[in-house]
Amino acid sequence: MIALVLALGSSLAYGCADFLGGLGARRAHVLRTVVIAAPASLVVELAVWPFLGASFTAGSVAWGAASGAASAAAFLLLYRTLAIGPMNVLSPVTALVSAVLPVAVGLVQGERLGAAGLAGLPLALAAVVLVSAGPGARSSRPSATALLLAFGAGAAIALQLVFLHEAPAHSGVAPLIVGRAVASALTLAAALALHRRLGPERPAYALSAAAGALDSLANLLFLLAARGGDLAVVAVIVALYPAATVLLARRVLAERLQRSQLAGLGVAAVAVCLLAVA
Repeated sequence: MIALVLALGSSLAYGCADFLGGLGARRAHVLRTVVIAAPASLVVELAVWPFLGASFTAGSVAWGAASGAASAAAFLLLYRTLAIGPMNVLSPVTALVSAVLPVAVGLVQGERLGAAGLAGLPLALAAVVLVSAGPGARSSRPSATALLLAFGAGAAIALQLVFLHEAPAHSGVAPLIVGRAVASALTLAAALALHRRLGPERPAYALSAAAGALDSLANLLFLLAARGGDLAVVAVIVALYPAATVLLARRVLAERLQRSQLAGLGVAAVAVCLLAVA
């Protein structure tokens, strides 16, 4: 049950981070947003180090570095995907891929679920698609390039979660610190390489930093949840993060919720209840 609560908290934090990061990316190039968000997330991990500890073994450093590289790729691919659009088709693709791959890894590694869990997993995956889909999803047709980018973004998000899960359980927050440092370095290098294309606009510092801090919190909660529960269950709960994003969009931007999204929220609630007793 504790792992489920932590996974829900991680999902909420990811959803809020995506919302704030999206707002920041509307005001400036995505690289300007990520260059601020990534170091902000590193600051959060360094702040919790004294309380949760960190063991920088070869395993924790290697898996942490791998998760950081996947995180940097996920940031860039995700925002590029959403920029190409249509968002209402590509968001569900990304979210679904990000959920399915960790679930598959968990099951291959021998995780076993009861009847409630077996019923809850497909419901949760369906909820991921429903809450991510916006208006006009049926009529909009993405290009092959956009679909490949969406799959790539989902795969990068999934790999980040899997790599964090594979880090030694006794390593504390070391994988997160290494991962955030690697992600910061990679995004900074990308920004320096492409600085002439970024334009003169100033980034939204507060929004970007808040997005990075929330993303860091989400990673921390996921790591704690995965260490205390099954990766298959934790990953699919975390993948419900679009629910928080669409609810914030409804509250802050006055965006209307579609019937499919409302249905998805209901399906998500049922799925969480089933997974809670799995």
